[in-house]
Amino acid sequence: MAARGEKIDLPVHLARRYLEPGPIVLLSSRRGEERNIMTLGWHTIMEFSPSLVGCMISSGNHSFQLIRDSGECVINLPTTALTDQVVGIGNTCGAAIDKFATFGLTAEPARRVAAPLVGECHAHFECRLFDDALVERYNFFIFEVVEARVRRSPRHPQTLHYTGDGVFVVAGKTISRRALFTPDKL
Repeated sequence: MAARGEKIDLPVHLARRYLEPGPIVLLSSRRGEERNIMTLGWHTIMEFSPSLVGCMISSGNHSFQLIRDSGECVINLPTTALTDQVVGIGNTCGAAIDKFATFGLTAEPARRVAAPLVGECHAHFECRLFDDALVERYNFFIFEVVEARVRRSPRHPQTLHYTGDGVFVVAGKTISRRALFTPDKL
């Protein structure tokens, strides 16, 4: 049985510390010769087929207009080995620096979009804009994953999950309950 400790009040603006949807990712973009990388934590899977991912990208972020104009990006999955680069990228503006060069990362060509891959990342999800109906009002982009590649090993890498105030939780421990799992019936 789960432990039952005392609960304390939490200011509602801190709810994200417990409800962030997934690992921190590095979103790469390109418009013409201009490229950028941004750190992103506000994303969610929206559909399996087609594979749709929703991303909240602030209109004040340099990547916003690159992605708005090109309609493409790459969602790159870093591991804990890139923690310092993830923080540095999130604390700098791509309008002022080349983040690939500044943080020693390799821009590799993608297969289906113009935006570059971040070579050091564990996985890459090449995306095209699928629906922009919520961009103007909420800065919420809905992308279709058109190409996906992942390293063979480890199957469950240690990824970063942001909890606020410069603190991350590390994922990577695997707990299996396959024997209890009942697949969805279509």
